[in-house]
Amino acid sequence: MSETIIALATPLGRSGIGVIRLSGADSLKIARKLVKEENFNPKPRFSTLKKIYEIETGELIDETIITYFQSPQSFTGEDVIEIAPHGSPVILRQIIDNCLKLDARMAEAGEFSLRALMNGRMNLSQAEAIRDLIDAQTIASARQSIRQLRGEFSNQLQPLKDKLLNVIVVLESTLEFVEDDLPDYQNEQIKQNLFEIALELDKLASTFRAGKLLREGLKVAFVGRPNVGKSSIFNTLLGHERAIVTDIAGTTRDSLHEKLVIKNIPISLIDTAGLRETTDTVESIGVERTKQTLADADLVVVVLDSSQEFSEEDHEILDSVQDLNHIIVENKQDIADSKFKIPNSKLVKLSAKTGEGIEDLENAIVSPFQAEETNSSGFLITDARHHDLLRRAKDDLENSIILLDQKMSEEIVLIGLHNAIRYLGEITGETTTEDMLTRIFSTFCIGK
Repeated sequence: MSETIIALATPLGRSGIGVIRLSGADSLKIARKLVKEENFNPKPRFSTLKKIYEIETGELIDETIITYFQSPQSFTGEDVIEIAPHGSPVILRQIIDNCLKLDARMAEAGEFSLRALMNGRMNLSQAEAIRDLIDAQTIASARQSIRQLRGEFSNQLQPLKDKLLNVIVVLESTLEFVEDDLPDYQNEQIKQNLFEIALELDKLASTFRAGKLLREGLKVAFVGRPNVGKSSIFNTLLGHERAIVTDIAGTTRDSLHEKLVIKNIPISLIDTAGLRETTDTVESIGVERTKQTLADADLVVVVLDSSQEFSEEDHEILDSVQDLNHIIVENKQDIADSKFKIPNSKLVKLSAKTGEGIEDLENAIVSPFQAEETNSSGFLITDARHHDLLRRAKDDLENSIILLDQKMSEEIVLIGLHNAIRYLGEITGETTTEDMLTRIFSTFCIGK
């Protein structure tokens, strides 16, 4: 934390401008040496046009915009300098190299956000919201990240933590100063308070399925025997020719993965190798990978050829997905309208060739999950870590209620309550270990 760190805050590559970020006590000192002005004292939060020079040769590197954010009114809470030169990778590299020569060091992943956390500029859940906002795939997921960044999650947790602390104080005081057991009315009041806290935590945790959908989306796998049109449907949904389509059965030898958004839900589409018995070594490997893919998918789309009779291979494929979340697509409706009788399955008829029925397929894919997301109004839990900690806190509170019913001593009851308050503190970073912080911030990008 005592070192001045530097990183490129914009993506690698050529652009109109790039942004280099310095944070630490020596940031302004380094900037003065770059511009060769010992008295350079930029006005905080105002941009200044300055020439930057090579510190050893004195040669001009570029004319840049420099912005100074004075501690503690900066993102990290430290002195921050942002340098915006032209976005040539060569120029950006030169400026960073010169800063390194002036005793700055390269920032690690998420280190700017970590310093903001350590300096009280944000809590841990807000820092994680920054990462999620950068990684957002849809408008809806970006909006949820913004709500968390603004402190909505923390604001919902704080009253519950305060209420739990009040209960802990009462029990700790009883343990220290009261020789007799708690009166029944006070015992009931404590149980009621704990029940209400557990109920609120459960409500928050129950939004995770919808929140996870917004953040990570759905994994949808297409399966069927060869040449039923899986790849054609895959290409039609994507809007471009991603998978090779031929009349030769077994063209798709391996799984193809592509991403798209359907009705504000991120979708990971997987086109799999056709399922059939084969002596071709490469195709056999593809078939085995298809079977593994089905087990991991949120939704399996079984594709049938409506121009052909229902085959034994079709029957075997349907049997293999009965225990999985699946829908059935009858393709090639432009050739023939089949009369397949398949009970207890959602059926969509379409033609990948003409595009007829594709919108029905999109609705069939997302509608069950979209309804769940719509019913979960308000703030959603999108992070598995938060969900796990909420569940652990709720479970410990419920166990403590049981112990109170059993007339167990206060010190036994307090174990679960202290665990619960610690779990809630881990969400916002108050009780998080250094190892946990390292794991969390390693998932951030370097410049943030």
